[in-house]
Amino acid sequence: MFRRILIANRGEIAVRVIRACRELGVESVAVYSDVDAGALHVSLADRTVRIGPAPPALSYLSANAVLAAARDTGAEAIHPGYGFLSEDHTFAAACAVAGVAFVGPPADVIARMGSKISARQLASQAGVSVVPGETPVDQSDDAVAAAACRLGLPALIKPSEGGGGIGIKRVRDAASLLAAIGQARREALAAFGDGTLFVERLIERGRHVEIQILADHHGQVVHLFERECSLQRRHQKIVEETPSTAVTPRLRGRMGEAASAVARAAGYRNAGTVEFLVEGSGDKALFYFLEMNTRLQVEHPVTEQTTGVDLVAAQIRIAAGEPLPWSQAQLLQRGHAIEVRLYAEDPARDDLPQAGPLLLYREPSMPGLRVDAGVAEGDEVPVYYDPMLAKLIAWGDTREDARRRAVAGLRGYPILGVRTNVPFLIGLLDHPAFVSGDIDTGFVDAERRTLVARLGGDPPPDALAVAAHAGESMLPDAPRSIVASDPWTTLRGWRG
Repeated sequence: MFRRILIANRGEIAVRVIRACRELGVESVAVYSDVDAGALHVSLADRTVRIGPAPPALSYLSANAVLAAARDTGAEAIHPGYGFLSEDHTFAAACAVAGVAFVGPPADVIARMGSKISARQLASQAGVSVVPGETPVDQSDDAVAAAACRLGLPALIKPSEGGGGIGIKRVRDAASLLAAIGQARREALAAFGDGTLFVERLIERGRHVEIQILADHHGQVVHLFERECSLQRRHQKIVEETPSTAVTPRLRGRMGEAASAVARAAGYRNAGTVEFLVEGSGDKALFYFLEMNTRLQVEHPVTEQTTGVDLVAAQIRIAAGEPLPWSQAQLLQRGHAIEVRLYAEDPARDDLPQAGPLLLYREPSMPGLRVDAGVAEGDEVPVYYDPMLAKLIAWGDTREDARRRAVAGLRGYPILGVRTNVPFLIGLLDHPAFVSGDIDTGFVDAERRTLVARLGGDPPPDALAVAAHAGESMLPDAPRSIVASDPWTTLRGWRG
């Protein structure tokens, strides 16, 4: 096991990795930009290193600065979290050259699976179906338009690189095709430095379902079941849950086997996620490979809450060369978990990011709730980074138990000083379609106007009551073990 790990990230994921290090008895090193000098992750780490000014390119995205911090502190490994350098294959390669373990897959695997085009090819070769599509050799706008027409409209125009929904355009008619292609290419170039595009058939009312996998350096690959990620705004996830209401036990087995086959074909190591689009429902539903995320996912806590496996600790153990401690048959799910992402943003103004001081910030504390946060009361929300403040994860014996707990938790979560999406999330979880589980990837965008129209200008009444009677700020407690004999399972009931 490593003695010291540097976390090349900030916010809630940096806090999450620090707590996993603490559970494993490993020293943690936090890096920070000037604007994050007083951030929560900095206060929790064993050691801290300033790596530059606030702009990401000069701090968290600076591979040289991060590697210098690892060298100066004697860190034996770097955990990249998600975002920033987590899927930068050149950074992973630089870690190897520097003799620092990268807590993630090998650089060549990141490069291969980071291209959606090459990932699709690998999945096909592994016998896994992909969404029908085409990647034109001629990348001119006219050639991409011709490919979309051959495939048939409606279609999706997608960048080869990147993620987060950036550059993805839905096209329903030929008249808007060229404009959509031009916009997709500009966004892809600006965000990823690569304007290569491909086209996919648009599957109406599809479900976005992903499979969590773990692979060690001893040839073992397991999956930890599925996560439903269909509730998205403009292809950006905001609510995730497991199990999926669309996945039967038989379908779950087929999808898990397909995800494991992709991981083996890629020569994968560490934690990763294979994403699928599900068409239809029941045992005979079709599913298609979309892409592979070569890192930890934001939504990993729902898997932790239902399997009892600490995925961050598993990542670290794998990177240290330890074998997976269980077979596929030994992995089981219990209950249901739902995660919602809390953002400093204004849903009534097209999710405009908010910045400013957190004048009041009190996390709910009740059985069945877990809060992964990167902020504390009095912190300043900066303009430079993603505006996610925290994630609220609710667990229950049934989906309805988890949903009710999530709503109750949100209603008792007062945040003042910046606008947040908390009221929007409450409306979403209370929507009859979500209650029944009848959702798809287009649901939020289709219902957005109605949901926003129902929002008031103030926090939920329950949150105001909590704010009025709040005492000391309630920061998240450290994870506690639920299976003392198994060091790879540490998280279920974090708040319970």
